[in-house]
Amino acid sequence: MKDSERRFPDGPRLDAVSKVTGREKYAADYYSGKFLWAGVKRALIPHARLGAVHTGSALALPGVFRVLTHRDIAGSNRVGLVKNDQPVLADNTIRHAGDAVALVLAETRETLAAALERITFDHEPVPGVFDVEEALESEAPKVHEANEEGNLVRCVTIAKGDAGAALRESDVVVEGFFETSRQEHAYLETEAGWAHVDDRGVLTIIASTQTPYRDRAEIARSLGLELEKVRVAAPYLGGAFGGKDGITVQCLLGLAALNTDGVPVKMWWDRAESFLAGVKRLPARMYYRVGAKKDGTLHGLTGRLYFDAGAYAGLCGEIMAMGAEHAGSAYLIPNVSIEGRCVYTNNPVGGPFRGFGVPQATFAMEQAVDMLAEKLSLDPLEVRRKNALKIGDVNCLGVKLTYSTGIRECIDRIMEHPFWKERRTWKSSAPEWKKRGTGVGCMGHAVGYPALVPDQANAMLELKKDGTIRLYSSLPDMGQGNASTYLRIASAILDQDPGTMELVQPDTDHGLPSGSSSASRTTYTFGNAVIKAAEALKSTILGCAARIFGPSDAGGPLLVPGKVRDAISGREVPLADIARFLRDNERSQKGFFRAPSDESTIERFYLGAHVLFSYGAHLARIEVDTLTGGIEVVDYVAVTDAGAVIDRSLYDQQVQGSVAQGIGYALTEDYAAPGGMHATQNLSTYIVPTSLDLPDVVSVPVEPFEETGPFGMKGIGEVVISGCLPAIANAFYDACGVRITRAPFTPERVLSLISREGGGE
Repeated sequence: MKDSERRFPDGPRLDAVSKVTGREKYAADYYSGKFLWAGVKRALIPHARLGAVHTGSALALPGVFRVLTHRDIAGSNRVGLVKNDQPVLADNTIRHAGDAVALVLAETRETLAAALERITFDHEPVPGVFDVEEALESEAPKVHEANEEGNLVRCVTIAKGDAGAALRESDVVVEGFFETSRQEHAYLETEAGWAHVDDRGVLTIIASTQTPYRDRAEIARSLGLELEKVRVAAPYLGGAFGGKDGITVQCLLGLAALNTDGVPVKMWWDRAESFLAGVKRLPARMYYRVGAKKDGTLHGLTGRLYFDAGAYAGLCGEIMAMGAEHAGSAYLIPNVSIEGRCVYTNNPVGGPFRGFGVPQATFAMEQAVDMLAEKLSLDPLEVRRKNALKIGDVNCLGVKLTYSTGIRECIDRIMEHPFWKERRTWKSSAPEWKKRGTGVGCMGHAVGYPALVPDQANAMLELKKDGTIRLYSSLPDMGQGNASTYLRIASAILDQDPGTMELVQPDTDHGLPSGSSSASRTTYTFGNAVIKAAEALKSTILGCAARIFGPSDAGGPLLVPGKVRDAISGREVPLADIARFLRDNERSQKGFFRAPSDESTIERFYLGAHVLFSYGAHLARIEVDTLTGGIEVVDYVAVTDAGAVIDRSLYDQQVQGSVAQGIGYALTEDYAAPGGMHATQNLSTYIVPTSLDLPDVVSVPVEPFEETGPFGMKGIGEVVISGCLPAIANAFYDACGVRITRAPFTPERVLSLISREGGGE
């Protein structure tokens, strides 16, 4: 049976009841009768030479069990997937204000706080670097002295055709400088975990993480342990958005647990510490020039992109590369020259965030398209549709698109929407002291990993002896509902009630590695592996049933909920009886899936290119208060090509959540860190939009069936957020006639702009 012919079971989210009733256990919920609290002394200075750490006063406090420094770490004392440049505990240099200097173990949270206050350390301040372009100058202070390329983390280039000549040949050329800020993840559950050394001598860590298998390797390496002596389990996460796609509490917890004489240990960052030490969306500066012919055909693009990594590399170079790969948005542009640089500074540490570098680049490109349309006196949506990628086109990175490409259909839906058709009438009816505008933004976003990193997954299904079916998940559920979706995918293949099936959350002790819960890959990649495992288990069950029922000319036995039924006689055998007939190794079946890729692109682009993309087109209607500078998003339409929709409620939740996060990114979330010092310290000054600040988001799916995806789907988690910044920025220009090129669009910035006679920032 083809995926397109399979029935995907409708029904409620399977984890809904356990979550809304509070029965579900998150990493922050782990306690026991006797345990210790762990916490760290943070540097609170951006750049210094570290001398002696004075712990005696803290140790003298009753209830303090131990104080640890880098000298207590047997391993490399370094984490970082690519560069391996971030210390677990600072040894000789402080590189940002959130660096951990000492680790304290105490009996209570109150004692822990008091002990941390007593720890002091000798240090010699050294000049820091806080501007992403100044950091590249030869005389700039080096964040990492050993880095041979100064403060450069990673540089990538994209060259397609002759961009310089194309701009000279263009009938119209626009250029602009665009800048985006940091964004805080602000998840409900801050970084948290629980650890102990079990009776096998295995360091066991339960953490709020997107990457348990990768964490396991980093913990072992940094702490000097054998891999088999480390276990990582990931319960449901209370939000992540990329902020837990790497090491947060894990190594600190592991170090603590190795020094507690078997007593469990808990670490749970409060909001201030999460702000100080957690990773942020990378700020970016972008210089764009785009040229087009008179008919609106895009002809050439040049861009220079600077991404601020902060003090440590993490995945920042890869984030910048992703932004560069998507620098031309979702358009066919024959001549492209992009140079991207990711740079060390002494600013807050950057890291993954929903969109992974694409929102920054899309913000620039989509405003440039509007600027071209205005110069050419053309409809901005017509220009976008004319240049929108289709199957068979070669994108900006030189990849020929062979998989579903629905950007034109997305644009068509926006063009047909009343909000677009009635935009002039709506604008002219603005109340006193208000200005109204309508703006659009389009985007594409890759699904999965690039070519150099095999995007693959392993799933395992088990028919238990009691007849129930258990699915071992390899990818954490951070609130997007993938755990529920996995069960329903398996149930569709096995013809079972998904509510009777059991899901085991990721655990390196009994699961199989499948990469991280990120990159819009969780349902696409792991879902495909689940299908293969389910098909293997179904074949095994039916093969066993055929031996029980005997030969049949009527198509053989059928799976029905909880049973196998003979097609001729109607006789039924419970799955528990089938399980007793099978050997243990037959009752468990595995499925493996590797996503499509193009390894030939590795030679010309860092990590290689992506081949599968989701797409979208957004429309925003805004009102600008000319007295206060406030911007209200009144209406919002998000049209998305994420392949076939297999669960409309989860689909809409992803769209609505992404738009909410995108509106916050555009308007209110201003993370200030002047001179590397975190001026924004909590949610009283970092303003996350609430339901009262947001419009009703109209979510419109465009559903080209993706043959390689489970039930025809692609990925929805990443693509949507990239449309928000440009749609609101273009609406602001429509309203005020002034182009806003720096985000967020704060009231102060808005008032400054509209007080001028035209021109942008």
